[in-house]
Amino acid sequence: MSSIPVAPRSSAPAIHRITGRDLDWALAEGWKDFNAKRGDILVLAVLYPVLGLLTAAIALNDRLLPVFFPLVAGLSVMGPAVAAGFYEIARRRDLGISSSYRHFFDPLNGRSRTPLVMLTLMSLVFFAAWIGAAWVIYELTLARVGPMTIAGGFEQLFSTREGWTMVLVGNAVGAVFAVLTVFLTLVSFPMVVDKPVDAGTAVGTSIRAVGANLPTVASWGVRVAVLLVLGALPLFVGLAVVLPVLGYATWHLYTRMVER
Repeated sequence: MSSIPVAPRSSAPAIHRITGRDLDWALAEGWKDFNAKRGDILVLAVLYPVLGLLTAAIALNDRLLPVFFPLVAGLSVMGPAVAAGFYEIARRRDLGISSSYRHFFDPLNGRSRTPLVMLTLMSLVFFAAWIGAAWVIYELTLARVGPMTIAGGFEQLFSTREGWTMVLVGNAVGAVFAVLTVFLTLVSFPMVVDKPVDAGTAVGTSIRAVGANLPTVASWGVRVAVLLVLGALPLFVGLAVVLPVLGYATWHLYTRMVER
């Protein structure tokens, strides 16, 4: 980590330059936290009911099939909000104070509640906008061939020009939403858990921190994407490990990026 902070604006906290070594360190610390406070049961308790409901809904209504993958991918937009409890546990471990699971929901009960709710509402708006965009892309592409069905979904996607257009445009638009999410949330959620700041200050700090570390944050994004894909491959079971580790690691990355 650079020892020279980026000059802050007014009373906003200073931003530090980070490198790939900081990413390695954050992931290693996240793994240590996971071994001490795993959290996989917590993730499974939320993740599998959500995925089960989505699968059941799509099985009953083919019209929802085009947004199944956008829904699953878009859940990452809500990741920082869900990870607030992991930020709190990692924060308490850093301070050497009690970090039992009963503190997981502390951010919702204390000074962090209002800014955390505001940031979560912002993420929900982004999530809804992404699903809306995915549906519009489908209507303008594959829907013109015919309704997407469970039986022929993959064939429709990859054997028609409209299907390939949907895949390419959908991924491009999804990437835009992902970049915006990183700018707005990478630092803001752990920051409101860490200190008494309003949501606007936290978002502004997150934008400055990401902007000052674009290449390194881009590398972080690639690592996160790879880990999420690997975690999702065995019927999403691996996400029970990946999501807590990333939650803890994001906290540690925040501590390297923002002057505390």
